[in-house]
Amino acid sequence: MELFSLDEVRLKESPFKKAQDIDLMYILALKPNKLLAPYLLDAGLPRKANRYGNWENIGLDGHIAGHYLSALSMMYASTGNSELKNRLDYMLSQLAICQEKNGNGYVGGIPQGKVFWDRIHKGDIDGSSFGLNNTWVPIYNIHKLFAGLNDAYRYTGNEKAKDILIKLGDWFIELIRPLSDEQIQKILNTEHGGINESFADLYTITHDKKYLETAERLSHKAFLNPLLQKEDKLTGLHANTQIPKVIGFEKIAVLTKNKEWSDGVEFFWNNVTQKRSTAFGGNSVAEHFNPIDDFDGMLRSNQGPETCNSYNMERLTKALFLDKNDVSYLDFYERTLYNHILSSQHPEKAGFVYFTPIRPNHYRVYSQPDTSMWCCVGSGLENHSKYGELIYSHSGNAVFVNLFIPSVLKWKEKGIELEQTTKFPYENSSVIVLKLQKAQTFALNIRYPKWAENFKILVNGKEQKITSQPSAYVSVSRKWKSGDKISIIFNTSVHLEALPDGSNWSAFVDGPIVLAAKTSTQDLDGLFADDSRMGHVAKGKFISLDKAYALVGEKESYVSRLKPMGDMRFSLDSLQLQPFFEVHDARYQMYFQTYSKEEYKEKQALLKQQEIEALALENKTIDKINCGEQQPEVDHLYKGEKSNSGYDDGKFWRNTRSYISYQMLNKNKQGQFLYVNVLDDLKDNFTILINEKPAEISTENKTIKIKIENLEVVNIKILSKDGSVSPRFYQLRIVKD
Repeated sequence: MELFSLDEVRLKESPFKKAQDIDLMYILALKPNKLLAPYLLDAGLPRKANRYGNWENIGLDGHIAGHYLSALSMMYASTGNSELKNRLDYMLSQLAICQEKNGNGYVGGIPQGKVFWDRIHKGDIDGSSFGLNNTWVPIYNIHKLFAGLNDAYRYTGNEKAKDILIKLGDWFIELIRPLSDEQIQKILNTEHGGINESFADLYTITHDKKYLETAERLSHKAFLNPLLQKEDKLTGLHANTQIPKVIGFEKIAVLTKNKEWSDGVEFFWNNVTQKRSTAFGGNSVAEHFNPIDDFDGMLRSNQGPETCNSYNMERLTKALFLDKNDVSYLDFYERTLYNHILSSQHPEKAGFVYFTPIRPNHYRVYSQPDTSMWCCVGSGLENHSKYGELIYSHSGNAVFVNLFIPSVLKWKEKGIELEQTTKFPYENSSVIVLKLQKAQTFALNIRYPKWAENFKILVNGKEQKITSQPSAYVSVSRKWKSGDKISIIFNTSVHLEALPDGSNWSAFVDGPIVLAAKTSTQDLDGLFADDSRMGHVAKGKFISLDKAYALVGEKESYVSRLKPMGDMRFSLDSLQLQPFFEVHDARYQMYFQTYSKEEYKEKQALLKQQEIEALALENKTIDKINCGEQQPEVDHLYKGEKSNSGYDDGKFWRNTRSYISYQMLNKNKQGQFLYVNVLDDLKDNFTILINEKPAEISTENKTIKIKIENLEVVNIKILSKDGSVSPRFYQLRIVKD
C-alpha cells in the first residue's frame, strides 16, 4: 500500500477545505525572519528581526521554525500557492548560511547551543525527563528541524533541504561518536522527539547504513523493552514524549524487517487507542497517560488530551496502515481526524488548541500568531495542511478510497482522475466520477467503515453485490471508462460510547462523529491566548461537576430521547447536540454521567461534596506547580541538578541530590502562604530558600508551610544537604490563607 503525493490530491469545498484555507492564513501571518532569529543568533550572524516571545524565548528557541518548514512544504504540495514556496526557499537559504558560518554541519536555534553540544560531546550529561544540562528538551527541539528539512525535500524535492539535512545528520553522528551506548541511553531519558525516525529517514534518502545504525542507537531502550515484552508501563509517562519514539521504532522495524519491534509497536498502538483514548481520539491528562482504570483525573482537569498527541498518533496509525495493509487502522485515524484534529483550529480566526478538556462545562483556548509558540501551534500548522494524505492510496494498479472527503485525485502516471463529491457527515452518501484518458481495467477498492450500516455501492446505477465485512474494502474490478459513476450509500446511527475505564461517563457518537452540546458562553477567560505562562490552558472558572447534565433512567432510553433536527443536530431535552468539530467559542459538554433513578440522588450528593472541597482549594489558589510535570515546571522557570522525577501513588514528583528551583508569581500579593507537599516522611536533609533567604517553615505530616506575604515574585530554591536524596516533592501552591 502506498500513498499518493499531496500534489496529486486537491480538496473540494468542505469543513476540511475551510480548515486548510484558514491554516494557510495563519501560516502567512507568521514572519520567517522572526522564526529564523534564534538560528542567526546562535551562528553569530546579525538578526533581521527580533525573535518571537513565549516558548521561542524561554528555551525552545527555534522549534517552531522546524514545524514551519514542514507546514510550508505540505501546504505548498496541497495547494500550489507560490508564496509558500518563496518562503520555504528563503528559510532554507538562511539556514544554509547559518550552517556554513558554523562550519561543522551544525545549525540550530538552541540557546547557547555550541556550549551545550560541546558538553554532550565530552560526555558531560545531567538530565531528567525534559531538562538536559538545564536546557529544555534540546534534542526534541533539533528533531523539529530534522523533520522540517526532511519534509521540504520529500514534498517539494528541494535539494538545498537535502544538503542541509545530510550535513546536520553527519554533524550529529560525529557529536555522539565518543559516547558509549550507556551515555546515549542516558541522554534519551530526556524528551527527544522522534530523533530515531529522523535518522531512519536519512537512510531512506541516502541508503547509507550509518544512518540506520544511528537510528537504532538513538532508540530509547528503557521505553522499548517493556513494549517488546508486552508490558504496560505507560501510566504516568509524558505521552507525547513516547509516541514519536514509537513512530521511529515502526520505521526502523520496517527497514530492518524486525518483527519483534513491529509487534511492540502494535502493542503500544492497541494499548493507547483501545484503553487510553477518549471518544474523539485524544489521550492523556495534563500531557501524561492516565491509569487505564481511572479517567477521573481527566474528567476533572482543564488540561485534557493534547493535540500533539493526536497529531503523532495519526502519524503512527498511517504508518501501521501502510505497513500492515490493514484497513481497520483507518477507523481510529478517521475518528481522530474528524473529532480532534479538525476541531483543534478556530474556524474563522485560525488559532490552534493545545488542551481539549472533557470536563463538562469547560472550554478550549486558541493560539494567536504573535503571542503563542507552543508545540501544538507547530503541529497545528502541519495538521491542516495535509488532509489529502490518506483520502486515497494505491497498490499496483488498484485505487483505494479510504475517506469520504470531497476531493479530486489525479493519478497522472496511470491516466486516472477521480472526483469525489460528498456532504458527509451531513449526508450519508458519496459519489465518485471517473475521468480516464482511455478505458482501462483496474480495481477500485472502497472502504466499508466499521460504523456504516446498510452499506451499498452502485456503478452507473446498478447495485453491486457486497461480500465484504465492515472494516474492510469492497473491491469493484472491471474495465472502467471515462464518466463512470460510483455511488456509495450507507446509514449511521447514534450510540453511547463509555470511557475505557468502565465508569458511568459516556459520549454520544453518530457513525464516526462525536456529538457535544454548547452549554454557555460565559467566563471564557483567555479564550485567545496572550504570551503568559500557561496561556494555553483554559484557566477560567470551573463549573462544579454536579451541575453538568446527566442521563437518568433506563439505559435503553438515553439514545431514544434524541430528536433529529437535521444537519447532524439533535435535541436532548433543553440541549442541542451537534458535531464536536463545530463547537467553538463556548463551554461545552461531551461526556454525560448515566444513572438509574435509584442511584442518581445518592451519587450526585457525593459528587457535589467532592466538588465543594476541590473548588474551594482552587478558588483560593494564586499559583501552583505540579512537580515533575513538564509544562508547569517549564513555565515556572525550573532549574536543577542531579534531579530525578517520576510518578508514584497517582502523583508526579521531583527530588534532588543537589538543588531544584522555581519562580512563582503571587499576583497582587494576594497569597499569604506557600505550601510544599511531599510524598515521603520529612527529614532534616534539605533547606528551602525564598528569594535567596532561608525560609522559616512549619510542618504538618507531609506538608511544609511558608509565610510569603508581601512578596509578588517568589523564587524558591530547594537544596539537598551533603548530597543526600531529598524527599519527593509533588506540589507547590501559593494560597490566600
